[in-house]
Amino acid sequence: MRVALAEDGALFREGLVMLLDAAGHEVVGCTADGDSLVELMAAKPADIAILDIRMPPEPDGGLVTAERLRAAHPDMGLLFLSHYAESHYLMRILQIGTESVGYRLKEKVGSVDVLSDTLTRIAAGEIVIEPVLARRLVERPRGERKGVVSTLSERELDVLRLMAEGRSNNGIAGQLFVTPKAVEKHIAGIFGKLNLHPDTTEHHRRVLAVLTYLRSQRDGD
Repeated sequence: MRVALAEDGALFREGLVMLLDAAGHEVVGCTADGDSLVELMAAKPADIAILDIRMPPEPDGGLVTAERLRAAHPDMGLLFLSHYAESHYLMRILQIGTESVGYRLKEKVGSVDVLSDTLTRIAAGEIVIEPVLARRLVERPRGERKGVVSTLSERELDVLRLMAEGRSNNGIAGQLFVTPKAVEKHIAGIFGKLNLHPDTTEHHRRVLAVLTYLRSQRDGD
C-alpha cells in the first residue's frame, strides 16, 4: 500500500522507511513535520499516513496534522506513534475518527510483521489500539463505571480488552481459542450490560463499548 510518514526524529524516520520498504509498501513521502506532510499529501495521495504525535507544529503536531488530513482525505488511514501509551491521546485520536485509525508505541512497531499487521488492519477500517493501553483501560477502570465493570465476567473482560485493541470477532476467537459464535455471544452480553441497544450499527456499538472504558479512565484523571 502507499504510505506517507511524518516523524521529526531522523534516525527513527529512516528506520521506519527501511521497515516499510522491507514489507513491500510504497513510501510516497517522508517529512519531519506535519505542515510539510499536509502539503505533500495534496500532490501525492496515500492509503495511510503515519504520524508522530509529538512533532512540529508543537506540541502535539501529529494530532493537529491528522485533523487536517482527515478533513482533506477522509478515506486515508491514520497511524499515530508515540513513546507513551496515554489515554488522553487516545481520546483525542478517536475524536478525529473511529475508523481506519491506530495508536501504537514506537518501540512496538520495530518489526516488519507488527508494522504490516497494524497497517493492514487500519486499511481494513479497524481501530488498532496499543494492547498495553487497552488492557490498562479495561482492567483498571475508574469513576462511576467501576460498577459496570463488576457486572462483566472474566471472559467478557477478555473479549472487551481485545475489542479495545481493535480485533475482529475472528481475531478475538483466535486469541482466546474459542469459536466465533462464542465471541458473538460474549459481545452481545457486553452490549447488554453496557446498555448499548441494537438501534445502532455493530461497528458503532463496538466503538461505544470501548469508549465507555476510555471515558471511565478520563473521569478519574
